[in-house]
Amino acid sequence: MGNDGAEKTEEATTRRRTKERERGNVAKSRDMDSALVMIAGIGLLAVLSKGMFENIQAMLRETFTHLNPSAFSTDNIMGLMMPYFYYLAVITLPFLVLLFIFSIFIIRLDVGPVFALEKAKFNLENLSPQRMLQNAKRMFNPFEPRSLVEFAKSILKIVVVGACGFSAINSRKGDLLGLVGLETPVAINILLSVLMNMIINMCLAMLILGYLDKKYQNYEYEKSIKMTKQEVKDEYKDTEGDPKIKAKIKSIQMQMARQRMMSSVPTADVVVTNPTHYAVAIKYDKTKAPAPMVVAKGVDYLAFQIREIAKENNVPIVENRPVARALYNTVPVDGVIPSDMYVAVAEILAYVFRQKNGDNT
Repeated sequence: MGNDGAEKTEEATTRRRTKERERGNVAKSRDMDSALVMIAGIGLLAVLSKGMFENIQAMLRETFTHLNPSAFSTDNIMGLMMPYFYYLAVITLPFLVLLFIFSIFIIRLDVGPVFALEKAKFNLENLSPQRMLQNAKRMFNPFEPRSLVEFAKSILKIVVVGACGFSAINSRKGDLLGLVGLETPVAINILLSVLMNMIINMCLAMLILGYLDKKYQNYEYEKSIKMTKQEVKDEYKDTEGDPKIKAKIKSIQMQMARQRMMSSVPTADVVVTNPTHYAVAIKYDKTKAPAPMVVAKGVDYLAFQIREIAKENNVPIVENRPVARALYNTVPVDGVIPSDMYVAVAEILAYVFRQKNGDNT
């Protein structure tokens, strides 16, 4: 196309955005998704912890109640392990299944409905040595802009999340130092309280960082799908058609409509003129409309043609400047005249019908 070096200054069109989504190219923030998934996981643990703890107790009780080394046999290892597999499934499966569902929902919330078959296609070009070398250079090049940004984000996340976790522990330093000599249940409650404060602080930090990352990813995405002026023009031609061709088609359509309109002039009852600039052909047919209709109209040369066709077909021509101008400006072709012009048009039609009746007599 010759515009590879052109500056991309135009916002992406709706068609471009649709194509990018079909390719699976959408703005997504892994940091935001990770933060929300982590919060969902902690929430699920809080909800399911009681049942999980009860099942762990039951498993330990089952183990130590039936603990008999002499009954162990290598011939039935699966039989011995099945109870433990059962308890493991009961403890972990609800949590894992619900966390998977939450993860799908969070990703869907982030990127919307996307089903890109192109992402699932196997491309042999990705296995070519040249492509693999390019990917390796891009991944391990420390001066690659995207690598620098990701590295800076990783350092920032470690520092911020670590600082939030440390602040939670530091604020409860007195409680932690006072654990010595306390009863075990009390000490465990204090440790759980400190741990909960630390988790809450770290989750909030990750959520804020994820929100900022989401904004950054949206900015990068909008920047990546921007278009050049030529691309916008080319897309417009593809979707709307070449303006020259559209103009030609419109011209042909207008010509055909004009021919149909002119073919209606011989059937008109009267042609009202201005006398030279405007011409409006009127027909009154009770079976088609309750009031007279405008079957043709035109100005200047088109008005001249209407008058000539009317003369050739013996259609009466009546000069009435106000009525001709008003009908031309307010009534479309094949449109019924408005009620406020009934009287004026009725007088013209009555005059024409009287003339015809006089000629017949």
